[in-house]
Amino acid sequence: MRNQSISHSRDIHVHAATVQEWSQDYSQLTAGSAECSLMQLTTPGCHVFREQINQRVVQHGVSPRGKMCFAVPITVPGSIRMQGRDVNDSSLFFLHGGEEFMFHMPMGMELLSITFESELFEQALAQTASPKEVSQLLRQPVIRVSSPRFAQARRRLLALFAQALVHEDLDSTRNRQSELALEQAMLGELLQLMSDPACDKSQRSASSTRSFIVEKCHRLATEHMLDVPSVIELCQRLQVSRRTVQNSFRSVTDTTPLNYLRSVRLNGVRRTLMSTRASQLTIGDAAAQWGFFHLSHFAAQYQELFAELPSRTARAAIAS
Repeated sequence: MRNQSISHSRDIHVHAATVQEWSQDYSQLTAGSAECSLMQLTTPGCHVFREQINQRVVQHGVSPRGKMCFAVPITVPGSIRMQGRDVNDSSLFFLHGGEEFMFHMPMGMELLSITFESELFEQALAQTASPKEVSQLLRQPVIRVSSPRFAQARRRLLALFAQALVHEDLDSTRNRQSELALEQAMLGELLQLMSDPACDKSQRSASSTRSFIVEKCHRLATEHMLDVPSVIELCQRLQVSRRTVQNSFRSVTDTTPLNYLRSVRLNGVRRTLMSTRASQLTIGDAAAQWGFFHLSHFAAQYQELFAELPSRTARAAIAS
């Protein structure tokens, strides 16, 4: 049964929760009101969604289990890191089902994500001329392909998705036939892209040291919420200089370590507020859970990042 939806949100956490099947947190890093758009379509064999967010965001989560997950950048307006790898405008993203990921997404980026049932993908892969070579490519999260071919495949994938959103047959048999056609067409485009002779089948892209430092600091800051390590303490734990940490954050996130880590924790407070009722948890207690103990300073920083005071953030509804 096909399921499709189009939604717009002014909050990245609402947006992230609306993406079906994915277990992930989005953290807004740049200041201002968020504007998010999401179009998604689910068939028995695949889930496709197109998203755009006006703010810089870091995504952290786990990909859907039992799936093969691809993403095609539509616009690349700034520095991108996927699993610590640099990304250009002809890079295909890939994750195995159940894989933890971290994705640094620049302001205004637009992305098309296509997730297939593993069995469906493996069946299609076995029918290609070079299944072993493609399988080798799928050992890495960023696959660089031919720029001209990538542009062509992206146009066709977007056209297939747009057509599927506007054409839904009420007859269940014809509807399933159109779903199968969509699944096979999208599978074909991606497999042809990776099978293309111009695609280097032996390519290897290692995670950068700078990305490793940022991701390690991110995890330390979120794992030790009540005793948040300072930048100096992070340098000592990682055994690197302050300048190295500063340069790493500038390169990967386009901001300072202090601003990045504070923003990630402010997003944690926002998620906590949105998932609890006011009668269950006060704003001060939610802030304290994430290491903010001076309420007026916290409120000012929260308002600067999200363009609203924490008292204006929607809390969880009371169940009737």
